[in-house]
Amino acid sequence: MPEIFDDKSKYCIPFLLGHLKRHQEHHAGNADPPPFFLGLNGVQGAGKTVLVSAEESYHKTLRSPPYCLPTVTMSLDDIYLTRVDQITLAAAHPDNPLLQHRGQPSTHDLILGEKVFSSLRENRPTAIPQYDKSAFAGQGDRVSEETWEVVNRVAEEKIKVVIFEGWCVGFRAVDEATLKEKWVSAVSQKNQGNYTGRLAYVGFQDIKTVNEALKRYDILTDHLDALIHILFTDTIVTPHYSDAENLHFVYDWRQEQERSLRLTKGIGMTEEQVNHFVDGYYPSYELFVNPLRDGVFKSTPEWRTSEADWKGRQLRLIVDKNRKVQEAVLI
Repeated sequence: MPEIFDDKSKYCIPFLLGHLKRHQEHHAGNADPPPFFLGLNGVQGAGKTVLVSAEESYHKTLRSPPYCLPTVTMSLDDIYLTRVDQITLAAAHPDNPLLQHRGQPSTHDLILGEKVFSSLRENRPTAIPQYDKSAFAGQGDRVSEETWEVVNRVAEEKIKVVIFEGWCVGFRAVDEATLKEKWVSAVSQKNQGNYTGRLAYVGFQDIKTVNEALKRYDILTDHLDALIHILFTDTIVTPHYSDAENLHFVYDWRQEQERSLRLTKGIGMTEEQVNHFVDGYYPSYELFVNPLRDGVFKSTPEWRTSEADWKGRQLRLIVDKNRKVQEAVLI
């Protein structure tokens, strides 16, 4: 695995601390203020690597001097459906290739996620879910609740910062007309022989099911106070944001991640399984990255769309294939 340089904290920590200060000032009259929720978005397969390991970097940095902020990190991956529930979902949609394994919206336990978020917001003792990706030869399963970390225990200092990271954290559904337009365009490019994405290889109803499911993810997204979004140099130099053509190194990153998993745990997916697995994510990159790039908080309900509500709450970090920051943009 190549060496990873943490050149992101110098952008992320000041961004977080500035918003945290305003958050605390806003709740100054509250004897039991809610924690600050920060979202971290990076492509699947890059995950902890691109974000320089949220748990090992941001988590430890924020908990240590001079910040000393009680912090908990929660991954979107950790609220995947149990293996049994994932099998049931796949069986209910046998013709939809996007739902045959974990990954896409529909394959997460949103009731569990909302329960955890609400408990953290109310400063109650909260068990943080955990998921084992190596279980069932890489198909994964949620670990036993008895092993979950519990925060906000009685007599413990309350959590001040919640970091929520994941490949589609902050993604919002698009309207059906836009969905259809993008799908038709992808199919047209495929027929012309100049297409390298995956959206055109699934049916419109398949991706429509995912888009409809994504609407329910707002129940988690609307908890976020700020968001950091990881992008790549070659995904923004093209005028039409051709992510499908420029994100193919996500396959390399996911293979890298799985090799590490096999090395540490002795089990995991084969290279062919990994490629098939990443194929299942690609349509969502093609559909939902651009709206996130434009700003997740601009897309919230009308009562929250004034400039004062969204401006400055999202940080875009543009990195190269080696994960080094090239530019930081405040949205």
